[in-house]
Amino acid sequence: MQIQENYALTAHNSFGVACVARYFTELRDSKDCDALVLWRTQTPETPLLLIGGGSNMLFQDDFKGLAVAVQLLGRQCIREDDEAFYVQASGGENWHEFVRWTIDQGYAGLENLSLIPGTVGAAPMQNIGAYGVELADRFHCLQALDLHTGERREFNQVDCQFGYRDSFFKSQQPDRWLIESVTFRLARQPQWVIAYAGVEDVLKGQTLTSRGISDAIIALRQSKLPDPAVIGNAGSFFKNPIISVEQWDELKAEYPNLPGYAIANNDLEKKTSAAWLIEQCNWKGYRLDDAGVYEKHALVLVNHGSASGNELWALAQQIISSVEAKFRITLEAEPRVIV
Repeated sequence: MQIQENYALTAHNSFGVACVARYFTELRDSKDCDALVLWRTQTPETPLLLIGGGSNMLFQDDFKGLAVAVQLLGRQCIREDDEAFYVQASGGENWHEFVRWTIDQGYAGLENLSLIPGTVGAAPMQNIGAYGVELADRFHCLQALDLHTGERREFNQVDCQFGYRDSFFKSQQPDRWLIESVTFRLARQPQWVIAYAGVEDVLKGQTLTSRGISDAIIALRQSKLPDPAVIGNAGSFFKNPIISVEQWDELKAEYPNLPGYAIANNDLEKKTSAAWLIEQCNWKGYRLDDAGVYEKHALVLVNHGSASGNELWALAQQIISSVEAKFRITLEAEPRVIV
């Protein structure tokens, strides 16, 4: 494991925010991972930050510790039975490329999660989801390394404590566990999930296949979301808020077009659309210097060139305040804000 000093992280965050890490290293194999554990025990006071694709973080300032880019690669079907294939990928694998690879191999189940930026190892941290499917729906187990003790442990579904864009690794012990690999259970007889806004219309009349659904979702995402390689962004910046049924009924009476979505096994709360709330507050297409809101999707904050992390976060705070004032709903940021 080689450590570099004063390393630019601009290419390691999809917002393209200019920032520098005091120290930087890459993990390419298990020996590098073990070396990181040794470094952690020798320098316990130095902050450590694990970076996958950098698509779910916003740097407010330079990072004063060790930034670690996870580059562990590998993917394979480790076993199969009469009901499912068990497909494993290393933590540094590009998520979208892994999804397309599973499709090429004839494994269905991840097609709805096509074109989500980031890496396989970062996906369970966020419990990524799109178009009616969450990672937790296809998850079997993961292997993680405790950077404090050097213990390697397998986590099952319960251990991961998956929630809406949340997990044990994100909310309770960030940067302690390095996710080395993730295993997915992909059913031999797929249950297609297409009853979602836009998806069903695009696929109407087609014979459903994993590739066809993936292609349709890629086209939909590209029509609404900016490419980070063209304009800096982290995808959806705010979580869709979950509110009580009583509050939703009150708001629905005041705003008849307010979207509402049922939550499985939960009759007391509803999910509503953060994008709709933000758009009603006239933020869509807003720009101040190089920090802005994407013109095609109100949920996406963008860096038009040289916006700082502080400028983007200040804009996020203004949006949160205006939505709270108008709808009495407090939005929550989806990306991790690194201070």
